[in-house]
Amino acid sequence: MSEASKLLDELNDRSREVFRKVVEGYLFSGEPVGSRTLTRTLDEKVSAATIRNVMQDLEFLGLLDSPHISAGRVPTQLGLRMFVDGLLEVRDLDQEDREKIDATVTSNSQDVGQILDRVGSALSGVTQGASLVLTPKHEAAIKHIEFVPIGGDQALVVLVFDDGHVENRLFTPPPGQTPSSMREAANFLNALVEGKTLSELRRTMKEEIARKRQELDSLAATLVDQGLAAWDTEGDMPERLIVRGRSNLLAEDAHAEELDRIKELFDDLERKRDIAEFLELTEQGDGVRIFIGSENKLFSLSGSSLVVSPYMNADRKIIGAVGVIGPTRLNYGRIVPIVDYTAQLVGKLLGDRNQG
Repeated sequence: MSEASKLLDELNDRSREVFRKVVEGYLFSGEPVGSRTLTRTLDEKVSAATIRNVMQDLEFLGLLDSPHISAGRVPTQLGLRMFVDGLLEVRDLDQEDREKIDATVTSNSQDVGQILDRVGSALSGVTQGASLVLTPKHEAAIKHIEFVPIGGDQALVVLVFDDGHVENRLFTPPPGQTPSSMREAANFLNALVEGKTLSELRRTMKEEIARKRQELDSLAATLVDQGLAAWDTEGDMPERLIVRGRSNLLAEDAHAEELDRIKELFDDLERKRDIAEFLELTEQGDGVRIFIGSENKLFSLSGSSLVVSPYMNADRKIIGAVGVIGPTRLNYGRIVPIVDYTAQLVGKLLGDRNQG
């Protein structure tokens, strides 16, 4: 049992009710909640002095904090954790929210990336937070690879998979590449590619390059190295993280300290090389998980919360995740069913596409 759960069990009915009202008031308004406000909302009629005594006890337990002398109270990170684990009332998904999310996946687009981009935008719009969508890597075997120079310092790699899926990705080849060296690199890879996924090809390629280095001119070998490095990240995790709605966190009335924290959050996100950690957050079972403040190890910040859920393929294997990030003062009761529904919808969508 967690520390938060133990504390909740130790509270009497009055303390529990006062605590719940403080947290709900804070999540609604973003302002500290005072004893006079509580005297008007509590079911039990008690004096403001009695409520102040209860709030002091809750503060002593580490569940509430007083930002200023003589001000009301706000929940601490421990308090929010206790509220989310034991007192949160999760609403049913609003029909309007459901329709907005559904509308993103009714498009005729065949590109999974475009669909998930739209899902991220819808999730951001519905929640008024920033959305995160971790897209799955394509696990089908590769049929053919081609490098196409497109001018300047850019080239295109075309991946054709056995299941008919085609991906085109831009990358920057090493200096001095020629069409001839690119064809040589593609021929080398196509001789190895049959029946292999991208991750398997990468491993085979390293072994083959070690054995056949002399058979390739140095430029083509470098292209092979850098070309596949552009598709894959360290650890064989070539997922892509889509972030939408960061402006929702930059409200006009936000304090300078909040703005600095939000900028730091996104700087941290953009610095992340191994976004697999986002997926690891979800791998301890399905369903929505909530990370509050410093529990949110993806961003190592104390002032944000992440509500995240994995989505699965038809074999019940976790292949990606969707989430919403915002200040700790999120409307958790509304956000949780939105994230849960979106994750289930994305999983079903990708499962249906793969079976079609």
